[in-house]
Amino acid sequence: MTATTTQTAERTGPVVGTPYGAVRGRYENGIAVFRGIPYAAPPIGPRRFRPPVPPEPWTGVRDALAFGPTAPKPPYSEAFAKLLSDPVVPGDDCLNLNVWTPDPGPGARLPVMVWLHGGALTRGSSAVPVYDGHAFARDGVVFVSLNYRLGVEGYGLFPDAPANPGLRDQLAALRWVHESIAAFGGDPDRITLFGQSAGAISIGALLAAPQAQGLIRRAVLQSGPPEAFDRDKVRRMVRRMATRLKIPATAEAFAAVDRELLLRTQADVGKLSSPVLGGPTFGIVIDGDLVPRDPLEALISGDAARGVDLMLGWTRDEYRLWLVPGGLHERVDRLGAVALAGAMARCHCGVEVPRGYRALHPGAGTAETVGQLVTDHLLRYPLHRLADARPGTSHVYEFAWPSNLPDLGSCHALELGFVFDTGDIPEAAKLAGQGAPQELADAMHGAWVRFAVDGDPGWQTWDDTHPVRIFGEGEPYVAHGPRDPEFALWAADAEAKAKEAAVPAEGAPPVRSATELRSVVRRLRRTGTGDVRRSS
Repeated sequence: MTATTTQTAERTGPVVGTPYGAVRGRYENGIAVFRGIPYAAPPIGPRRFRPPVPPEPWTGVRDALAFGPTAPKPPYSEAFAKLLSDPVVPGDDCLNLNVWTPDPGPGARLPVMVWLHGGALTRGSSAVPVYDGHAFARDGVVFVSLNYRLGVEGYGLFPDAPANPGLRDQLAALRWVHESIAAFGGDPDRITLFGQSAGAISIGALLAAPQAQGLIRRAVLQSGPPEAFDRDKVRRMVRRMATRLKIPATAEAFAAVDRELLLRTQADVGKLSSPVLGGPTFGIVIDGDLVPRDPLEALISGDAARGVDLMLGWTRDEYRLWLVPGGLHERVDRLGAVALAGAMARCHCGVEVPRGYRALHPGAGTAETVGQLVTDHLLRYPLHRLADARPGTSHVYEFAWPSNLPDLGSCHALELGFVFDTGDIPEAAKLAGQGAPQELADAMHGAWVRFAVDGDPGWQTWDDTHPVRIFGEGEPYVAHGPRDPEFALWAADAEAKAKEAAVPAEGAPPVRSATELRSVVRRLRRTGTGDVRRSS
């Protein structure tokens, strides 16, 4: 890496030393902001598909005035691009991070919040305007956001390369923060890692990773549970790409492919996957090293992240971002019982679970039932299990304010403009519509800041009464066990499966789930877009 000592830098800007060289930021409305600081070397050439390595040190002062390059990624489809912003900054040096701080000096010892963006592990970046860190720094927090490798380069599974390089990027950035943030005014012993969707899934893996123990004091998982993806699903994604490209399914062969062609192929193959429909996808996998076992089970057992405070939550209508933009919501409604059969197969549950949802919500249409069923299976019930395993150190919330745009409800990712207190910018209005309530932003953003400061966001910790903070229309309030009836259905289903596994039933009817799933998914994929998959 060459030295960056330009003549155009703002000479009055703050200068801070890092382990690899000094960086110069700028003051914006009284906040010192540093953008595009490298925490690892560019993942190009022989470093593609490999774990990150430290950046080359530089001499002089490097300008940190603009967002660094974003990781290679395909664009959103037109339907989702209307709702979700995803800027592209060209360049190879994509393993970079940004810092907002109210006091760039080693004596401040302020709490630190590190943000991991979502995007199905295929899209997103720290440059998304909604993720601006000014409000956190304004309120006394040192805020850090970062980029990490995405898609096949970050989460492809190959026989000739280590798994999970994108997760390893995140660990490298977290280590950089632990070693460097004191010089920016932060306290390395008070690091809160927070993220949404794929970012939250990543946090679950990092909390359970042996190499990350001691680096995280608190964590916020927004709409994403700790989990490990099925290795065969990830392999199928890679093999389908290899077949399209007519190359071997190896890291060496993929590294020789033009990157734009690789992204187009990834986007084309990825159209076959969605949270509701399932299918092959990219994800964090058990690798025997960084992810030695399923992260959720490691955290539930108490073997990992001891002493880490947790805040966990979801939105009321997560599924509407997955179904509404591409018109899949109406198609699922039309399929009726066929779609419910597909949801049962997707969730690996017995008929009593959807039957129970119908009884609990008799006015719900098929798409709503399917959407809530899949959301609970993939997301809410795992987070509920995690809170149950860690009472006294977990806080749980639900975001329930409906978007001002038609049919989106309290959809996936809608809470982000409120958490960041950036609801007044056009990029937040793309999802929330005009007139998002500032008082709700004050309440949510304030809760996140309080949690980073001392672990108390303003409501009681999880106990056997199951307190959930509801952020919706009007004043936030605590409801006790608002989703317990649905979760009881999943618990009963799991118990029934365990009994069946222990004592096989004679004359049991043949399991039709796999056949039904294939049939239903084929019908939905022919008519739906399925573009946003796991997260946004």
